[in-house]
Amino acid sequence: MLDIQGTQRFHGHMCPGLAIGIRAAEIALREIGQHSSDEDIVAIVETDMCGVDAIQYLVGCTFGKGNLIHLDYGKSAFTFIRRSDGKAIRVLARPNAFGEPNPEHQALFARVRIGEATPEERARFQELHQQRSQRILDAPLEQLFEVRAVEPRVPKRARIFTSLTCEVCGENTMETRTRRFDGKTLCIPCFEAMEKRM
Repeated sequence: MLDIQGTQRFHGHMCPGLAIGIRAAEIALREIGQHSSDEDIVAIVETDMCGVDAIQYLVGCTFGKGNLIHLDYGKSAFTFIRRSDGKAIRVLARPNAFGEPNPEHQALFARVRIGEATPEERARFQELHQQRSQRILDAPLEQLFEVRAVEPRVPKRARIFTSLTCEVCGENTMETRTRRFDGKTLCIPCFEAMEKRM
């Protein structure tokens, strides 16, 4: 049983994007395995939308553990890998997964986004948004997603590196992210600032 209420609390609200992530997580848990308390399950997400919060909460893949990888492709696509045996699937939202375009919803969304919606318009938008979210939560999975086995490159496990102090700003920086400039160890922002001055 998926903890939908917990996922909603974690994200802050229910929306169609979160609902898509919940359903993608449902497939991952069914096909790849249970909540990852370690790094055995890896998620490669091709978006930074709301649905990624559902992947973190329900599947247990996080940036901090190194088993959540973001590819900035702008696609509602999620690849799940089980390290123990290399099984992997790519879960891709179908073009109509979010539902057919609704002109009223789109117009209200535009007004809400720019801050010009009246309280009544905001309420109507939330009503339509909730209906769309519920439709996604209730739909058959095969109607929402294309799922196929893939042969991904299994990412390395998270590694812990020592920190070095940037000799310009004084902030500790992961050793692998430091740069050398004029005989000094610098963090990336300080290195880029020095480069611009050249």
